[in-house]
Amino acid sequence: MANREKLFSEFQAPTTQEWLDKIEVDLKGADFQKRLVWRTNEGFNVQPFYRREDLEGLKAVDALPGEFPFVRGNKTDNNLWYVRQDICVDDAKAANAKALDILNRGVDSIGFNIPADSVNAQTLATLLEGICPECVELNFTTCQCHCVELAQLLVAYFKEQKADLTKLEGSINFDPIEKILLKGKDTSAVVAQAKPLIEALAELPNYRCVNVNSVSLNNSGAYIYQELGYALAWGNEYLHALVESGIDALQAAKRIKFNMGVSENYFMEIAKFRAGRLLWAQIVKQYEPACDCACQMHVCAYTSEYNQTMFDSYVNLLRSQTEAMSAAIGNVDSIVVTPFDKPYQTPDDFSERLARNQQLLLKEEAHFDKLVDVAGGSYYIEHLTDAIAQQAWQLFLDVEQNGGFLAQALAGKVQEVINTSNTKRHADAAKRKEFMLGTNQFPNFNETAEGKKPTNCACCCGGHADSAIPALNRSRLASEFEDLRLQTEAAAHQPVAFMLTIGNLAMRQARAQFSCNFLACAGYKVIDNLGFPTVEEGVDAALKAGADIVVICSSDDEYAEYAIPAFNYLNGRAMFVVAGAPACSDELKAAGIENFIHVKVNQLETLREYNAKLLK
Repeated sequence: MANREKLFSEFQAPTTQEWLDKIEVDLKGADFQKRLVWRTNEGFNVQPFYRREDLEGLKAVDALPGEFPFVRGNKTDNNLWYVRQDICVDDAKAANAKALDILNRGVDSIGFNIPADSVNAQTLATLLEGICPECVELNFTTCQCHCVELAQLLVAYFKEQKADLTKLEGSINFDPIEKILLKGKDTSAVVAQAKPLIEALAELPNYRCVNVNSVSLNNSGAYIYQELGYALAWGNEYLHALVESGIDALQAAKRIKFNMGVSENYFMEIAKFRAGRLLWAQIVKQYEPACDCACQMHVCAYTSEYNQTMFDSYVNLLRSQTEAMSAAIGNVDSIVVTPFDKPYQTPDDFSERLARNQQLLLKEEAHFDKLVDVAGGSYYIEHLTDAIAQQAWQLFLDVEQNGGFLAQALAGKVQEVINTSNTKRHADAAKRKEFMLGTNQFPNFNETAEGKKPTNCACCCGGHADSAIPALNRSRLASEFEDLRLQTEAAAHQPVAFMLTIGNLAMRQARAQFSCNFLACAGYKVIDNLGFPTVEEGVDAALKAGADIVVICSSDDEYAEYAIPAFNYLNGRAMFVVAGAPACSDELKAAGIENFIHVKVNQLETLREYNAKLLK
């Protein structure tokens, strides 16, 4: 230790300004703000490096795990979370058999989705037969109007089984506000059932029954600060209603559970959960509960469906794996990994097994459950935690100043904000400002749908298309590209795109690769080439290959020499496309060349135009 201290003492720590000066030299005159500072969708800037001094004034940095405001987690000695899997109860006996099977495969939390007409004592007895309720977290979802009945049946069943009611953990998913957001149905009157629901569960002190399902916002394209800010306002709406109804603040807060989504933004999602605990603790504290333990935020994290894709669906495993890592490092209480095949079918045994194993790998091999707040002390994540907290808090205050979350949902304001974000994200994906591997970037050239079709969201309560309240748009980010590709597959002829590579070797290869990826996103067959000595030979080879599109790939300077002769020689026998935006574009357009593809064009709209011309 002494030697190490001496070693460090021999080096003078550079100042922040010295780091900046060195970076300016390396940038060689390029703008620091444009090149290295990232402007996030959350509305704040992220610097290329952080130092200890950037954390000055952040009070939460000094808190310990398990201490108010719980930014570093609710636990003090481990990071254990429940590995959860949800089961649709179409048949109680079959659901019970499935539950018993997966409990032997690493799952320790089960969510049962029970139809309203199956909420009865016989169904529960069949469903829970052979399951030790003290050993498993049990979660239940049913029609909102049947939640109190379900709670009464559960208490009666557990008493009959002589279970230790104080040791049972689980939840009932009571959240009438979610129905307003998803279906545009005014269920505000059902909120009053929250009090009798809590009273029905009085003998189950560790059962949470008032839920905030902000995962619905995540799956509708919400940005991170939007999901968090609205989730806080959503939770406060319920907390205020419960306290006003006469429920003690301590008991009311302990009955609230947050079901949140996790998107692909790895570090920011870690920070979101930390910021969420920080802010929720402050909110609950204002109600003056008898114990700070009521200020803990309990979260079940669901990996996102919004960024999942139907094509190249195994990439969904990579997405959900990093999302599960974010949730685990963010110290959540339970995690549901969405199976990779959910965009196009009911998940099968194979995909569900993979989803379970993704969490088990984090526990059993990576030991994520052993470390308490592994992100604590990271200058970068501490900064993100503070920045996201500030943005989410501003949104929370705005909602509260405008009547609260329920009023904003009934007025359609929440839906409007989230749908606007969704629209913008779709527009960004269309322009490849937001990448989706395998969809708008680096598609699998040889993949076909093989009968797969996107699944639609369904609800047992039905839709309400005639409602005056707008609903959330839950279209996945990849949905428009998938529709385009399915349209191509359904056509009588698959368009063929031929790369006419000529001239500068480096430029023609780069542009051919770009063009192949660009056009394959629509399901076109792409043919790359090593290069042609003349444009005539290239055109002849393209026509021989049955090309519907000929893409000339060269350097900007050489397009002035090659593009117009190639276009004239092709003479309308196929669509002619220039890869790039050369300085001579005006001259090329004057000669009749209309099609250019490059990084600044709208990929989706361009491919739609091509489909309209090529598909018969």
